[in-house]
Amino acid sequence: MKVFTIKENSFWARLAGLKLRTKAIAMVLGHCIHLYGVSKEEFLSNKRWLRHELKHIEQYERLGFIRFIITYLWQTVRVGYYRCGLECEAREAEEDATIQQRFILKY
Repeated sequence: MKVFTIKENSFWARLAGLKLRTKAIAMVLGHCIHLYGVSKEEFLSNKRWLRHELKHIEQYERLGFIRFIITYLWQTVRVGYYRCGLECEAREAEEDATIQQRFILKY
């Protein structure tokens, strides 16, 4: 099992939310899902959103922290957020009910 944590009212998620012009945001740094504008309970109840962020954790594991950040930023600059390959992969994972079985939340 892969362990992940959740941080509410994250400074980093707030910055990302300002950049993306959204009030509620989740973002992954390593094995931690950073939230802003949404509670842990609200986030966990949204299975598609949870699965999306769990896929990003798997991408971090596959690529490593630095390579993930560089790849994500490079793809986003080149083709935009929506067509970024890592985002496309995470959106596909929203339908994968098995992804949650690979993770456990550390409180």
